[in-house]
Amino acid sequence: MRNITLPGVSLLCLAAGNSWAASEPQDIRIGGFEFTPTLVVRESYDDNYRGLSDNEQASWVTGINPTFLLGTGNRNSEYELEYSFNSDIFHSDSDASNTDHHLRLRSALEFTSRHRLSWGLSYHRVEETADTEIDTENDKYSRKIAQAAYRFGARTARNQLEFGAHYDQWRYHNSGDINATEDRDSLMLNSIWFHRLGGTTRSLLEVRHTDHDYKLSRAQRDSTNVALLGGMTWEATSKTSGSVKLGAERKNFDSSEREDFTSPMWEVGLTYNPRTYSTFRLNTRRAFDEGDNGASTINDWTTEAIWNHEWTSRIASELEYRYQDREYKGIGRDDDRNRYRAGLIWSPDRWIDVTLAYIRTENDSNFDSETYDRNIYLLSFDLSL
Repeated sequence: MRNITLPGVSLLCLAAGNSWAASEPQDIRIGGFEFTPTLVVRESYDDNYRGLSDNEQASWVTGINPTFLLGTGNRNSEYELEYSFNSDIFHSDSDASNTDHHLRLRSALEFTSRHRLSWGLSYHRVEETADTEIDTENDKYSRKIAQAAYRFGARTARNQLEFGAHYDQWRYHNSGDINATEDRDSLMLNSIWFHRLGGTTRSLLEVRHTDHDYKLSRAQRDSTNVALLGGMTWEATSKTSGSVKLGAERKNFDSSEREDFTSPMWEVGLTYNPRTYSTFRLNTRRAFDEGDNGASTINDWTTEAIWNHEWTSRIASELEYRYQDREYKGIGRDDDRNRYRAGLIWSPDRWIDVTLAYIRTENDSNFDSETYDRNIYLLSFDLSL
């Protein structure tokens, strides 16, 4: 099952499935609103879409992904409503075909120079074909997310305080009781103190508390995570920007039958622009993720490097490497996963990007049944007004 980092909590922003686009979509003015529709149409060949160690299943896949964005705002407030769906048609396996739905409402408000609030609501209905509970059925789940962050202090003040909350509800919709033990509600509360060191550079100290409440008592995974992080953040200079958080995390289970764990924790995101047409990004994160496949928790270390480069006004490239080390506590499983992506983007006109990409995933596990290779060959068309 997929691990998804809590939005607004981690600095690790993993690359989206769509290519890096060289053009900016145009909007339509409707009264005081800006309406921006986009469409991605893709054709791919996936040689192991179930992520199996043997008896691999391959298929051509047709994808359709429209997005509709409605936005409005003024100097003190901004609002965005976004809906998208992603339909994947597996030509060799109709049971794998699925349509994901995503609905998001976001807002940022500045009441005065010292008081700012950002908040968001979202709903996601998703199906996954790889790393599933059983090999013949997609993992099917929905997520309801509510989050808010209030920051006190002027932008130029020496000190600022931020208080945040993030609620995340997971519900699975598989047949029978498949994945029933994964249903949960998670509530994260955090506080951050920012201290300006000079210019746009600030030190920070964050305390984070997360409560996980599982709906089935037999899951025995009710727990509390407490993390303490320190570091610094800096906004864009001429070439670099980023944020670094280092600290430790403690996971305590309510059940005496589960072992508690403590681990180093970090969240780092760096961006380097040696030229206006070239961007390097490095993201790395280590933290506890919720348990899966019988594990009480997963100690996950993910590092990702991305390079985007515009060779001409019409030709761009993207290279991505992602490494994951996932320790499944309680069952003795350890996975090392490498993911490579190389893509070439051609922009024949302002409203279209054509991407040709190759994606390879290598999962090396001490559980032989979880070791697999997967290759995806992709051609996509990104269309806008």
